Amino acid sequence: MKNFLVHNDEIKQQMCKEAGINSVEDLFKQIPQSVRMKELNLPDALSEMDTQKIIKSIAKENNSDYAIFAGGGIYNKFIPACISQVASRFEFNTAYTPYQPEISQGTLQVMYEFQTMICRLTGMDISNATVYDGGTACAESILMACRISKKYKVCILNSINPEYKQVIETYTYSQHIKVDWVDEIPSDTKEYACVLVQTPDYYGEIIEPIKSEGCLLVVCCDISSLAILKPPSEYGADIVVGDIQTLGIPMNYGGPTAGFMACKEKFMRQLPGRLAGRTLDKDGNQAFCLTIQTREQHIKREKATSNICSNQALIGLCATLYLSVMGEKGFKQASYLSSKNAHSLSEKLAKKGIPTLNRNFYNEFVIKVENADKTLAKLKENNILGGIKIDEDKILVAATEMNSESEIEAYVSTI
Repeated sequence: MKNFLVHNDEIKQQMCKEAGINSVEDLFKQIPQSVRMKELNLPDALSEMDTQKIIKSIAKENNSDYAIFAGGGIYNKFIPACISQVASRFEFNTAYTPYQPEISQGTLQVMYEFQTMICRLTGMDISNATVYDGGTACAESILMACRISKKYKVCILNSINPEYKQVIETYTYSQHIKVDWVDEIPSDTKEYACVLVQTPDYYGEIIEPIKSEGCLLVVCCDISSLAILKPPSEYGADIVVGDIQTLGIPMNYGGPTAGFMACKEKFMRQLPGRLAGRTLDKDGNQAFCLTIQTREQHIKREKATSNICSNQALIGLCATLYLSVMGEKGFKQASYLSSKNAHSLSEKLAKKGIPTLNRNFYNEFVIKVENADKTLAKLKENNILGGIKIDEDKILVAATEMNSESEIEAYVSTI
């Protein structure tokens, strides 16, 4: 309650006088008495200390001590404690929204470093400084591909995250872009602006798409998987997108997160979102600024590369801090442990007669059970969030570096 001032009777009377009324009650006189509440039936006021005690006792009723094996786009990842502390430092404060050129130098530098890290991981030439989330990044990449190719038809594999699919359908419907949802990429793709493939896909399967002549290749990827898997640039990706939730961002009941977009240099003028650049000021000192953007980006809807102005600068900051703190070695180790735990769980389940349906996966896979609802309910009774129901007999299971050997054993013995 910093800088909070109580409105005493004298201040209230002064405010009423300025508003041309006699009392606060006059503010509500046009509301019929029949629809007004007689009283709120609130308990007596408590001191701050007593209030804290009551809130803590209520909070203890929450059961949050679960072993988490659910994924589907949001993952339980290790987050170094220093991230939130560093992210709150004054260097990153700005009086402006993070898509305006007057941003503080601290925030601009973080954007620049974030872009550099994304380029190193994806192997692409240029990256933006985040968009709203992974689904938005996919949809924006489609619009970008259509602007580049002047074609308004795209091909997308059905194995993409269903939430991303909903966002894509909303975007493409309003832009009159035809989408072909397919199970396999057709041999002839010249009629399309782009082919969009998610790898690992929603079901955890690692796919290595083949670059087709005559259309762009858009790859949606798990950014953490790139610590141990080859970058999309090595199999011909033109645009790479995804979500950065796995880079030190809490699960937060499913959001907010942030998305990234990276591309080849020749497409940078069509890349939406904010891009930070490094330069020198008039005194020869290092300086950062927004770059490669036109005025129309923010003031003319019909000429803007994107009409979404939500730049997740704070989440991008946390992701940059995460990669900096973890370092190359720590980042690889976390990704390796995630994959190791997932494969260990899959192997132990197979020995119990529960097969994994994937051929090649990173840290997420689909298992076949007799009854998905009963299986998940049984696991939850034993404080295990066992995964996401795919259909009546299939469950999507994920593992991260946060899953201990004892949790894996408990999952196998309970199921």
